[in-house]
Amino acid sequence: MKNRLHVLRAERRLSQATLAEMLDVSRQTVNAIEVGKHDPSLTLAFRIAAIFDAPIEDIFLGLEEAVEALKAIRESTQA
Repeated sequence: MKNRLHVLRAERRLSQATLAEMLDVSRQTVNAIEVGKHDPSLTLAFRIAAIFDAPIEDIFLGLEEAVEALKAIRESTQA
């Protein structure tokens, strides 16, 4: 999943290690999320959003489209 984590982290001058410590994950996890090799759990996504005081959909790009697609699927199966 594309995201703005690297940009937000850099704006606040946080290292991957510092952010990882704040999130209680490994630095490798932060790196994997930043480069799109790992999608965070919903719990972790909420923790990231809280740290950066931003809505999840502003951090994780494409999330709005995914939610809209799920709504469309749900509506089509209920019709």
